[in-house]
Amino acid sequence: MSLEEFLAEWHNDSPTLLVHTSGSTGKPKPMWVEKRRMEASARMTLDFLGLCEGDTALLCLPLDYIAGKMMVVRSLVGHLRLLPMPPSGHPLSSTSHPLPLITFAAMVPMQVYNSMQVPEEYERLRQIRHLIIGGGAIDERLERRLLDFPHAVWSTYGMTETLSHIALRRLNGGSASSWYTPLPGIHVSANEDDCLVVDAPQLHDGPLVTNDIVELLSEGRFRILGRKDNVVCSGGIKIQIEEVERRLATHLSSPFVLTKCKDERLGEVLVLLTEDQNLNAVDDICRRVLPKYWQPREIRFVEKIPMTETGKVKRSFT
Repeated sequence: MSLEEFLAEWHNDSPTLLVHTSGSTGKPKPMWVEKRRMEASARMTLDFLGLCEGDTALLCLPLDYIAGKMMVVRSLVGHLRLLPMPPSGHPLSSTSHPLPLITFAAMVPMQVYNSMQVPEEYERLRQIRHLIIGGGAIDERLERRLLDFPHAVWSTYGMTETLSHIALRRLNGGSASSWYTPLPGIHVSANEDDCLVVDAPQLHDGPLVTNDIVELLSEGRFRILGRKDNVVCSGGIKIQIEEVERRLATHLSSPFVLTKCKDERLGEVLVLLTEDQNLNAVDDICRRVLPKYWQPREIRFVEKIPMTETGKVKRSFT
């Protein structure tokens, strides 16, 4: 979808518009959402970040999904100066004309990582006043590289159903934290399975039960431990995929991801996908740093880790 097409849809007489889920756990699904609720979400972000009329907002995400659409809506509601760029892995690579100072930008982790590999793009990235990163987990190594950025860098938590993010956590400076702070008007709790429940009356009808397993603090802040659908039940032992990935992250140099598959004897087993062609070396590391029952039963080479269009790992890959 082009910016012109989205603006035409936004300004028509319909109170709703069509969006699609990201497809990280399956096929993207269509959803009709109310424009008034998108405006409410935009105001929450504008107020939280203190964005003002005339600030420059970079649009570098596809407009087929909620993250890109919401950048436009925030610009409309807050009277920001929108700077549209074609969605790409290098959103700060423009050389045809100098980029203005960017006040606000939203990127996926891959775009941030790619920008850090090119000196000119890296400097532009560091000058963004408010950088929000969403659409997928942020690697610990990438997070460490963001610590000394001079301006605010945030990790976001949200989904299509909540019209983009409902909570943020600071990744750099003295306020850096592993805990998400809900936006004003958002209330969170946990159900009997320790999954996050989001109560956001301005954005969604009724409580929204997620698949994210969380730890909650009394004041409402939370941190994500993993996804309920990423629990592998192998031979009667429950394994949280994200926990295994965190253990391996500092030992494997090539991109990798864990998934699961059915097993006749154990029920389910872990499968590791890696871009490292030396599978024996990867297997040796797994045996050295992982408990016996966490070790992948199979290690597969892939030329590229499967990702969705929005930059999330596609764990349903087979």
